[in-house]
Amino acid sequence: MELKNLSYYVDVSTFEHKALFDGSEYVYDFLKQLPEYIQENLLPEIRGTVMEGAFVGDNVFLGEGSVVQPGAWVHGPAIIGKNCEIRHGAYVGANTLMGDNVVVGHASEVSNSVFLNHSRAPHFAFVGHSILGNHVNLGAGTKISNFKITRNEIQIAGVGTGLMKIGAIIGDNSSLGCNTVIQPATFIGKDVYGYPLSLLRGFIPSETIVKLRQTQETAQVDKSRM
Repeated sequence: MELKNLSYYVDVSTFEHKALFDGSEYVYDFLKQLPEYIQENLLPEIRGTVMEGAFVGDNVFLGEGSVVQPGAWVHGPAIIGKNCEIRHGAYVGANTLMGDNVVVGHASEVSNSVFLNHSRAPHFAFVGHSILGNHVNLGAGTKISNFKITRNEIQIAGVGTGLMKIGAIIGDNSSLGCNTVIQPATFIGKDVYGYPLSLLRGFIPSETIVKLRQTQETAQVDKSRM
C-alpha cells in the first residue's frame, strides 16, 4: 500500500494550492493541514455568479466563471476555483478546497475535502475528508464513508493516523460507477474504474478495473394469474 507517495495517486503540479501538501509525510496528512491552510489563504470574494435562490456564506472565495445555482448552499469556509459548477441543491460545507472546472452536482454534499482540476461529483454524492484527483468522476449516488462506527482513531495496518475521519484518496482519471460505496481510509490509484454498486475498501492499485458481477434472472409472465 502506497502511504507516503502522493504522486502515486495525484499530480498536484498544476494545482494552484499545491503548497497544501508541503511537509506531508503520509498521503492523508493534508487533512490535518487543510483547515489552517484555508484560514490562512482565504480572501473572501465573489468573482463568479451566484444565481437567485442560492446562498453563499461570508467565508467563501468563488473564482471567475464559476456558478452557484439556485437551491445550492456554499457554507464554507471554502475556496472555489475558476469555471466551477455548484449545481442545484448542492451543499458545500467547511474546509472545502476546489481547483478549476470542478462540478459539485445536484444533491451532493462535500466538506473537508480537496477537488483537483476537472474533478466531478455530479449527482447525489457524499464526499468527506477526501481528495478527488484530476479528472476523477463519481457516478451518481457515490458515497464516501469517512467515519468508522467504532468511533475510534483510524488505524492503517495497525498504525494510528491521528485522525478520526479519513474518507478516500482517489487518483487521477479514475471513474467510479453509480451507487459506489467507499469505506473509510480507502486508497485508490490512478486510472481505476469501478463497476456500479461496488463496495470499495483498502488499497486499489493504479490501472485496475473493480468488477462486481451479479446474476440476472428472467421469468415469463403468467397472465392467467393476474
